[in-house]
Amino acid sequence: MLERARQILSPSTRSDVPPFMVMDVIAAATRVEAAGHNVIHMEVGQPAASAPRTAILAAKRALDGPLRYTEALGIGSLRSRIARHYGDIYNVDLDPARVIVTTGSSAGFILAFLAMFEPGDRVGIANPGYPPYRHILKALGCEPVLIETGDATRWAVTPEAVLAEHRKRKLAGLLVASPANPTGTMMRPDALAALIRTTEEAGIRFISDEIYHGLDYAFPSETALRISDQSLVINSFSKYFCMTGWRIGWIVAPEPLVRPIERLHGNLAISAPTLSQIAAEAAFDGRDEMDGVKHGYEDNRRILIEGLPKAGLETFLPVDGAFYLYANVARFSDDSYDFAKRMLEQAHVAATPGVDFDPIDGRHYLRFCYAQSQAHMREAVARIGAWLRAQ
Repeated sequence: MLERARQILSPSTRSDVPPFMVMDVIAAATRVEAAGHNVIHMEVGQPAASAPRTAILAAKRALDGPLRYTEALGIGSLRSRIARHYGDIYNVDLDPARVIVTTGSSAGFILAFLAMFEPGDRVGIANPGYPPYRHILKALGCEPVLIETGDATRWAVTPEAVLAEHRKRKLAGLLVASPANPTGTMMRPDALAALIRTTEEAGIRFISDEIYHGLDYAFPSETALRISDQSLVINSFSKYFCMTGWRIGWIVAPEPLVRPIERLHGNLAISAPTLSQIAAEAAFDGRDEMDGVKHGYEDNRRILIEGLPKAGLETFLPVDGAFYLYANVARFSDDSYDFAKRMLEQAHVAATPGVDFDPIDGRHYLRFCYAQSQAHMREAVARIGAWLRAQ
């Protein structure tokens, strides 16, 4: 009977995706803290700051009344405010009808993949890159195609690399992020434009992950919407607006995909959480507060850029945006997972091993998130330096 139950309840093959390794690091850090040690958390890609006060106050007011379902596309006034944001920041005249409010960017990726691709389709993604891209694609029956990046291309996907993969076997889509996770690197506007033109000419659908827009230091972020109305854009209130736990984001879809995504969203989730939608609309009025948070990231970035080489980690990718620094640890280890484990246990600094983001060369890298306080960053540099000198 027990064996029969196991057969009936065996998981689907599509569910056999790797874990998001940063969650394992969080669990390990919790155990170290439970043993009485103070851990500096640089493993989780989320702000330490709270949501804008404007968002919190709007949510509190909304709790006095009923919180009913909204339209599947989202509250109309929020969609209009998101569209106005593109005019304010990028000088893009966006029709609010193309905006779909989602339960974070994570739901946005699932909806976009379902609407744009068939099982078996090959979809290009940058390597290194955000692990759930390839995990979600695999679970949906698509084939994620890792497109290698490196120093020569400033860690960005190039038209030449995309066409090389496309010639091997047709690519149905390409997903890029700028600023990127885990690298923190950004694509210059001309490079992004060249990539989008190449995909359109080749018949490859283009998805732009813009969830770290607003967190740019080297040069301003460029939205794909300024280049083409055929691109699909995914964004979120999680990063710049410090609203990770509110689970609220959006898609800007090409017009032919709006209704299919609306149907999918209505069936999968009905709508994004109403309270979060209300707070998100008010968050746009808190940009001054959020710019202050961003200035703190800039200070943290400077502390790491200046301090980590002195500590012993001399090689890292361009720190253009987001709140990540991707450091090469090959001088000390050929196993970033083991290196991160020892650094946590001995120096009490938590970071995410590169193998989470890059199954090919990630064993040589660590991702550090610098969304904590300046004091934490200085202490992290000091601990890492002392630990490496003792090796």
